[in-house]
Amino acid sequence: MQSEALAFVLPRERRVFMVKWGASAVQIMGYTATGFGWTPWNLYMFLVGVVGWFAVGALWNDKALMLVHLVALGAMIAGMASS
Repeated sequence: MQSEALAFVLPRERRVFMVKWGASAVQIMGYTATGFGWTPWNLYMFLVGVVGWFAVGALWNDKALMLVHLVALGAMIAGMASS
C-alpha cells in the first residue's frame, strides 16, 4: 500500500526540472507582458517566476539563488504596495 502512494511522488530531479522550466516560461511571459505594456499582469507573472526560482534554489540548497530571488520578491512586493 505504501509503495503505491510513493509511485505518485515525482523524483527530485524531475520536480526541479519542472519548477525551473515552468518558472522560466512564466518569467519570459512577464518580460513579454512588460514589452506590450500589460500592467499589472507582468508583475503577477514575475512574482510567480521569482517564487518558482526561489523554490529551485531551496531544492538545490543554493543560498545565492535563494537570496537573489528573495530580495527580488521583497523589492517587487514593496514596489507594488507603494503604487
